[in-house]
Amino acid sequence: MLKALVTISLFFGFNFLVYANSPKDTVIVHKDARMDQLTSKQIQANKRASLLTSSGQYKGYRVQVVSTSNRDQAFKVKGELISKFPDQKTYALFQSPNFKVRIGNFIKKADAEKFKLQLAKLYATGVFVVEDAIDYTPTKEEEDQLLQQ
Repeated sequence: MLKALVTISLFFGFNFLVYANSPKDTVIVHKDARMDQLTSKQIQANKRASLLTSSGQYKGYRVQVVSTSNRDQAFKVKGELISKFPDQKTYALFQSPNFKVRIGNFIKKADAEKFKLQLAKLYATGVFVVEDAIDYTPTKEEEDQLLQQ
């Protein structure tokens, strides 16, 4: 018993002396300045990718005016929209079993909501904002502004 007690106390005493006398290690990392540039470029690429769909179009909003199974009605509404809003692009698409008519290419949802209010005066029901891949080519300044958001 005494022999075991002496062995244990010597073991812990020796470990304490080794630990107390060991130098404190430090690690010095020398970072290449080009890593900051690479990181900055990757951040910009990620922000740009978050604005785009897998097909390369921008993510945005359109206002859906009608969703109907009647093709003639859908194209009649599209014609009305083209004549009343010539500055906005109008789209008719078929998603079985309905034809949907959408208008506009808006980057910001607030802009689409504002335009929706104009359309709601003309079309009483079924007008709402939808997320969609939009046709949009930003200027260099607009793209820089979008990437900073």
